[in-house]
Amino acid sequence: MSIWHEYVQREGKLPEWPYPVDYGKVNEIVSDVLVIGGGLAGVRAAISAAQMGVKVVLADVGHAKRSGSGGAGVDHWHGACTNPCSKVTPEEYTRGCYESMHGYMGAHVRYIITRESWDTLLECEKWGLQIRDVKDEFKGAEFRDEETKLLFAYDYDNRHILRVWGYNVKPVIYKEAERLRVNIQNRICVTSLLTEGGEQGARVVGATGVNTRTGEFYVFRAKATVIATGGAGRLFQFVPELTASASMSDMSSAGVGHAIGWKAGAEFVLMEKTGPNTLSGFGYAPYSMGNAGNTYHGVPVIDANGKEVPWVDAFNHEINTIEGRFRCGPGQKFQLGIGIGISSYLPEYQQNDPVRDLPERIRKGEFALPFYIDLTRMSEHERRVLWGLMVGHEGKTRIPIYDTFNKAGFDPDQDMLQAPVMTLEGYLSSCFWAARANTPPHYRSGGGSYLVDWDLKTSLEGLFAGSGSTVYGGGCHGESHATGRFAGRRAAEYARSASEPLADRGQIDSERNRVYSSTHQDKDGIGWKEINQAIARIMQDYCGKYKNELTLKLGLRLLGELRQTELASAYSSNPHELGRLLECFSLIDFGEAMMKASLARKASNSILDFHRLDYPEMDPPEWNKLLPIRQIKGETQSRELPLDYFLKQPFAPTYEENYAAHAGAAKTTGKETSK
Repeated sequence: MSIWHEYVQREGKLPEWPYPVDYGKVNEIVSDVLVIGGGLAGVRAAISAAQMGVKVVLADVGHAKRSGSGGAGVDHWHGACTNPCSKVTPEEYTRGCYESMHGYMGAHVRYIITRESWDTLLECEKWGLQIRDVKDEFKGAEFRDEETKLLFAYDYDNRHILRVWGYNVKPVIYKEAERLRVNIQNRICVTSLLTEGGEQGARVVGATGVNTRTGEFYVFRAKATVIATGGAGRLFQFVPELTASASMSDMSSAGVGHAIGWKAGAEFVLMEKTGPNTLSGFGYAPYSMGNAGNTYHGVPVIDANGKEVPWVDAFNHEINTIEGRFRCGPGQKFQLGIGIGISSYLPEYQQNDPVRDLPERIRKGEFALPFYIDLTRMSEHERRVLWGLMVGHEGKTRIPIYDTFNKAGFDPDQDMLQAPVMTLEGYLSSCFWAARANTPPHYRSGGGSYLVDWDLKTSLEGLFAGSGSTVYGGGCHGESHATGRFAGRRAAEYARSASEPLADRGQIDSERNRVYSSTHQDKDGIGWKEINQAIARIMQDYCGKYKNELTLKLGLRLLGELRQTELASAYSSNPHELGRLLECFSLIDFGEAMMKASLARKASNSILDFHRLDYPEMDPPEWNKLLPIRQIKGETQSRELPLDYFLKQPFAPTYEENYAAHAGAAKTTGKETSK
């Protein structure tokens, strides 16, 4: 079988579209629960709902067996606070995240995660995922518990982060979804949510979509719907040839889940929050370069002259042993670890790192570039668990990094990996491969999430959210499993007593006309790639790191004009291009919501990395609040909400009380939540 470029070179033309195309066909599928998005959270939501005995449909833009940001694997699992070895309770972990983010996170969601993360992982083990050292490969290691055979990462004292053999995690859970007879509809680009009476803000009763291979139209009617999609990775930057290899994210993430909820009238929070773009292409292939953070945590960093860079704890006390890098020092409660979806850490929860004034020491000549990481200075157990288990199972590393390097002759017992040579500010972070300091400041990523309650229900009746970047308070890999599992369960319980979903025929017909308009356009016109790049340029210029009211309003005007002109006349020559073009509509919706949220927050905020040039005061106390926004009848509405709304009326004043009232049919370990 030829690859694309070989075929074109050999034949001198593009291949014919290999699937039968039928833009006129309409498929109607009815279920109790519809899950939109087939990544980790989506498949777990579908499984959880199916376990409740309801009829479940899952719609995914890719193929749910491997799709999503976590589809390529995982090597460590966060927030497993109820595992038998953990010394951190769910409430302590939740408090650490909430306090570190100064309240700008949904701590109720984090509490749900920490109560259920371990049980969620145990389910994966039951289905075939290896989570224990069953072959005793690491017997006697400091990071191993001899009784349970569990392996731990980052914090060997508190043992709430597990190392797992997770390269096959997605096929494992996909197989379970198939066993439970979840109706999995792959290659579906969802285009809208259906609401009762076709009214914005009304109960959600399903969704519409288009198959990106056959072009067929789909109408999904459901009593409950779960959004489990990703963020909008292509919103600020679109150069697929440059960005695809330098990111842990999924290039298919186009903010569709956010966009359809925004158009339906759901409330969102912190859409104004952004950070350096992790899908920028200015970094390196994940873990291909030497670094001392994340998966490579604790590795010795050596300069060009063989001098080792010292390590310090969160309070700048020097750590004199490699083993000490995985232990808590004076004043440290526990180390939260990297990869949990929060951007700020208080010292008592921060991980140990190489000296934090490393850029200045390089300037003074104390250390000479380039740097290397020297695995040979670690114990055999540490060296093998890092290169053999973690790099071998982390997302996007098993084939391109681990297999490729091994075949090329890399030997961790004697070889070193060079770290990137970059701007000195890049060495402020120990995860050198990400090289965020090299990314231009106006290349951003982020945006907020659905505002959810203790059921992970959104502001719209019948609509739930359960995914890392989509639910307010979510995180990364394990967090996506746990929130998807919880949201699927709550959606199923809701569906049991909900009335039959009645879709509005006028809303469906209107959406069909919109979806297929590009198939009738002049093929000599503009295509989806040019549109995507135009959207990214507008976002860079008018909603970058620094913004003011005028730039934001100009950006909104330009996005609106782009939608009404070039996008309205753009063409699609096959169902794949049709799906990508429809994603451009979603990207514009996402960008507009981000700009409108930015207009609502009239103050700069350090935690949100939010900089208003016309309101330069940083973190004024009166703006220490959430500003949920929604769209009703074309108008944007904003209101004020306390950061801890989830512990105020109508909710109970404690995490445990709320969880007990809303966990439903959960079967958890029930570990005590306070010491």
